[in-house]
Amino acid sequence: MLEKGIRWMLRLRGLVVFLFLAAAVFCGVLSTMVEINYNIVDYLPSEAPSTVGLDLMDEIYDKAVPNTRVMIKDVTIPEALAYKARLEAIDGVEDVNWLDDQLSLTVPLEIQDQKTVEDWYKNGNALYSLVVDEGNEVAAIGAIREVIGDSNAMSGSPVETVDARLSAGSDMAKMMGIIIPVIFLILLFTTTSWFEPVIFMVNVGIAIIINMGTNLIFGEICFITNTAGAILQLACSMDYAIFLLERFEEFRKEGLQPEEAMVRAVARSTGSIASSGLTTVMGFVALTAMRFLIGPDMGLVLSKGIAISLVTTLVFMPCVTMFCYRLIDRTSHRSFLPSFHRLARGAVRIKGFVTVLVMLLLVPCYLAQRNIHFVYGASEMTGPESRIVRERDAINDEFGESNSFAILVPVGSTAKEQALNDDLKALPQVSSVLSYVETVGKSIPDAYVPPDQLKLLTAGGYTRMVVSARVPGESQETFRLVETMRSLARSYYGDEYYMVGVPATIYDMKDTITADSVKVNAISIGAIGLILLINLRSISLPVLLLLTIESSIFINIAIPYFTGAHLQYIGYLIISSVQLGATVDYAILFTNRYLELRAKLPRQEAVTETIRSTAGSILTSGGILATGGMVLRFGSSNLIIGQLGVLVARGAVLSVVLVMVLLPTLLTRLEWLIKYTTRGLVLYQAPAESPEHPKEVTA
Repeated sequence: MLEKGIRWMLRLRGLVVFLFLAAAVFCGVLSTMVEINYNIVDYLPSEAPSTVGLDLMDEIYDKAVPNTRVMIKDVTIPEALAYKARLEAIDGVEDVNWLDDQLSLTVPLEIQDQKTVEDWYKNGNALYSLVVDEGNEVAAIGAIREVIGDSNAMSGSPVETVDARLSAGSDMAKMMGIIIPVIFLILLFTTTSWFEPVIFMVNVGIAIIINMGTNLIFGEICFITNTAGAILQLACSMDYAIFLLERFEEFRKEGLQPEEAMVRAVARSTGSIASSGLTTVMGFVALTAMRFLIGPDMGLVLSKGIAISLVTTLVFMPCVTMFCYRLIDRTSHRSFLPSFHRLARGAVRIKGFVTVLVMLLLVPCYLAQRNIHFVYGASEMTGPESRIVRERDAINDEFGESNSFAILVPVGSTAKEQALNDDLKALPQVSSVLSYVETVGKSIPDAYVPPDQLKLLTAGGYTRMVVSARVPGESQETFRLVETMRSLARSYYGDEYYMVGVPATIYDMKDTITADSVKVNAISIGAIGLILLINLRSISLPVLLLLTIESSIFINIAIPYFTGAHLQYIGYLIISSVQLGATVDYAILFTNRYLELRAKLPRQEAVTETIRSTAGSILTSGGILATGGMVLRFGSSNLIIGQLGVLVARGAVLSVVLVMVLLPTLLTRLEWLIKYTTRGLVLYQAPAESPEHPKEVTA
């Protein structure tokens, strides 16, 4: 039935190719309509405390919490006031705070509180605290830059968001400009025709474009998904096309006509390609279990991309190949790959040593993972050489680090408000508190306060306290301050308060992401383990395959601890599923080939021949995945994406090494367990024990 359908498809190959090309053109247009979100904060779950508070504050207050700092150098007080007026006039800047909002400038600054003065005006430099509308960051930040010029500085989450937006397009073009020729060269080296790589690249290119266009069904996707998605789809799905064309060539060498050879190739490959793709899909689907919504965003896009790649490989590529096989024949060349006999013998000699080494490393790597310095927010999205980091450092060097919070508490008890206000001011990290009781005073009735000023602090049954603190956006000190401020608010108002601000959001992000890790890993391991159980018909083999890949993941993630580097937690979460889903195929290929050969050969001969015969496929696949990772590392200016690329590349290399060295040891040393837990297993027996036939051992 399957072969009949394939023959029908190949007879209509002209229509199939036309439909796929038309779909690619159409989806190419649709891809320009997909909205890209550059604000990581938006991916916090809706029930996170800071998200709930921010939604409430946006609903009842006209102005948000300050989110941008601007420093103007070498200005007098009148000049600083003039700059403030120009900043206030910018469309998208909702509010500007400066020294005149804290102290009276009619009184000489020398006799006023110097700590307060130096928070806003120091060494002739003025520091402004702005509220930039999140919907108009690009225009507002651009206008601010025109006002302050290149010699002054600004920092804050809107600046980081705009930088990510502006760099994403150029990064994508640069990465595609690198990865396409590099992978093309890898394919030229590993195939036996100069034209085969063209078919592979066209096939995967069609799949990527269709995936990008169909992302429109999600409305918008995260910039991390948009930037890394195409590269990861290319790196993870190229194997399917290579495997199909290899089978096609095998059947042609057996004397079959091209069309019949393709029918057999598709029919015989569908099961293994679908099984391989399914493990990768399940690795990505596991990300959808994350409460931190970047996980579902990337998981859905990538799993859809792999599914599209499977369909494209099994439908579009056979039809294209039937149009081009004569060109493949005319451009054929000898294989440039070595025989891998030496590699196989060397791997067999060191496999015992490597196995002991890996086992010894697992405990230190586990402990190292628990002590890695993780980064959760977007404050370190760009490298130290970038402009926004230089300007942020310049502001921090002059005025110190500072971040703003807003605490919303129910109105009705001025005494409670005053007590909380005083407790917050008493915290050593807090530089100022702007609140109704602090600014107006508890003795002045609301009727005597101008309505425009009153609604900035009290509205909708809540009063707002805006707290400025001398802490970075993300650090252990910042997290402790968030806990302290929440504890103080809770002591007066129970759970009827809300706290927002970048540090509070990152704290919630940390809690959310950390809680996701165990769940995502359990789902990916469980789902892929179940697929392996069905595919291999064994209880023990899935455990051995997962142990091999998970060991490589453990070592991969622990390396930042030993090198003293910090690690973005987003990358840590994603790599666990990506590396498992993308590289477990190497272990499946190796195991299937070993069991096939083990039915004909003694144990050591079978394992040596397995390493030799699978090395080309595994090294090619691992090399493509590692290349994709390194392109993300060196092609993206965003450190989150760059770190993910390093993890992908290093993970691919580690997985290849352990599959070629650790897995053979597990398969040979634990053969006694495998044969009693695997259904229908056939193992070779020495002629003295079975003179005519191999002995079948069934669990």
